Amino acid sequence: MTPTPTPTGIDTGGLANFLREFFAPLFLVVVSVVALFFLFTREITRFVQFLILAVAIGVIFYVPNIIEVTAKAIAGALGIK
Repeated sequence: MTPTPTPTGIDTGGLANFLREFFAPLFLVVVSVVALFFLFTREITRFVQFLILAVAIGVIFYVPNIIEVTAKAIAGALGIK
C-alpha cells in the first residue's frame, strides 16, 4: 500500500464563508448609512438607484455559488460546454 500524498497548497475551503461573514454585516451598515443620507436629503431618484445597486451586490454576498451558477447558465446559453 502506498500512502496518499498530503495536499501542499493553502486550504481555502472556508475562505468564502469567512469573507462572507466578515464583510456582509459591514456591507449592511454602509448601505444603511448611505440610504438614510439619501432619504434625509430627499434625493429619491438617487436613493432608488442606490437601492437597486445595493440589492444586486447583496445577492452576490448572501447567495452562495451565485457566480458559478450564473457563469454556467451563460455558458449554456452560448452553447459552450
